[in-house]
Amino acid sequence: MSQVLNEILSPTLLYPLLGLLALVVLWLLYRRFYKPRRTLKSVIAAIAHERMSNLVLPKADEGEILIDHLLLTSSGLLILDLKEVEGVVFGSNKMQDWTVMGKERRYTFTNPQTALYDRIAAVRQVVREVPVIGRVLFLDGADFTKGVPDLVCNLDDLLAEFDDADPTGASAQIDAFKPHWERVRQSATGTVSASRRPRAATLPD
Repeated sequence: MSQVLNEILSPTLLYPLLGLLALVVLWLLYRRFYKPRRTLKSVIAAIAHERMSNLVLPKADEGEILIDHLLLTSSGLLILDLKEVEGVVFGSNKMQDWTVMGKERRYTFTNPQTALYDRIAAVRQVVREVPVIGRVLFLDGADFTKGVPDLVCNLDDLLAEFDDADPTGASAQIDAFKPHWERVRQSATGTVSASRRPRAATLPD
């Protein structure tokens, strides 16, 4: 027994065993803490069964309105307004302008909720029986330290809210929404880019 123990503890066996143990520990830590880098393209690919971009629809009152991205999801038709800002964002439902405090400059932009509500209304007048949802999507780099206004989300929020938890039920919902989706396509004017999965050339990372 002592001889066997000595052989195991000899450098020729001990060092490889310690190396193998270290690899096992590193692998377990990797599996526990590593999260694959999610991008806008990967998140939209996960939640959207079909997508239309750059479609122009009649507004609910008068004129026309541009919708950058309309996604067909199992929760309904999802309008995405993308915002790429770097810094701390100060905004609320009642503020007319939101402020960004970046590393090198401070600037404001118009509260995006109003325009998003107009886009939601434009789609709803075409598909009255289908849920129409809107989100202002802030990509990585925006930090809401004083609270997140309504309809605002980041990539993690978007994936958590619209990912298909039940693929079978999601497929049935998509089939039910398809005729209304086609109605939107037919109602749109201008050049509409449509695809079953997001095309890399039209979406930022």
